[in-house]
Amino acid sequence: MSKLDLTLAVSHYDHVVDIVLGRVTVEGVNLTCMQLPLHDIFQRTVGYADFDIAEMSMAKYVSMRSQGDDRLIALPVFLSRVSRHSAIYVRKDRIRTAADFAGKRVGVPEWAQTAAVYGRGVMAHELGIDLTRIKWVQAGLGEAGRAEKVPLKLPRGLELTPVADRSLTDMLDAGDLDAVVAATPPVCFHSNPNVVRFYDNWLEAEIAYARDKKILPIMHVLVVKKTVLDKAPWVAGNLFHAFDVARKNSIRRCNYLGAAVIPVPWLSEAVKRAKEAMGGDYWPYGLEANRPTLEAFLQFAHEQGVCHRLLTPEEIFPPQTHHAVRV
Repeated sequence: MSKLDLTLAVSHYDHVVDIVLGRVTVEGVNLTCMQLPLHDIFQRTVGYADFDIAEMSMAKYVSMRSQGDDRLIALPVFLSRVSRHSAIYVRKDRIRTAADFAGKRVGVPEWAQTAAVYGRGVMAHELGIDLTRIKWVQAGLGEAGRAEKVPLKLPRGLELTPVADRSLTDMLDAGDLDAVVAATPPVCFHSNPNVVRFYDNWLEAEIAYARDKKILPIMHVLVVKKTVLDKAPWVAGNLFHAFDVARKNSIRRCNYLGAAVIPVPWLSEAVKRAKEAMGGDYWPYGLEANRPTLEAFLQFAHEQGVCHRLLTPEEIFPPQTHHAVRV
């Protein structure tokens, strides 16, 4: 049988490098691999479906699926995971407690940014903040002109104002915003002493959240064109297997104490803490091992109007990827 020729676009990760370099192959598939900047991949995937297989924002994906758009089908392969208590930046001269958020102006790069969905989920479910009592502002984090990429269905009473001619960083630095929820720090976080993280003990809070709730936020997912899976449904299982092998290889490298495979001091201590918080397999793929994270995110996304209806984990992944093979 001749192999399928497919294109793959992902960012740079140790847990996919074995696939990119061909050390792990996808049975029945010839992959042309491209490692590209994240936002380039996201825009070209959501807007144009340039690639057969691509890394994609989890929030954009579930938003599209909740609206009946199934041009892209995700596999439970989670390329980026980042906890987001640390994503809430405030002016300490305006906000010191959760109650202080009421009536304040809070910026997000996009309402449907995955990190912002998780950050607002922390605000609503961990801090007890009523999101409708905040004056939300949407703008680019460092550059003006960023816009939403998917339609929203905002809950009644929620106020979201786009600003096209200024950045969140500029507004926060000048005092025209009171806080920002974003995946990366605004530049003024490093220069303005009034701009701080809301959680002083953000690392301890994120580890406790992972340990107690078994939620390790999923940022990016792997998607495949539906036309590919309609033609060759076996591609889903074969892709999942290959990416899972590459993930396991990466984890083995990170657990090896004889050399630093990633240039981070005390990496072994970070691995130890991750195991203590999440269990032995601290970066799992698949549905069941990630059910708490998936259900929490889908709830947050629906409550916030990113998803137009409440989705279940089962309906966003192909059936053949729902269960692990056991022998």
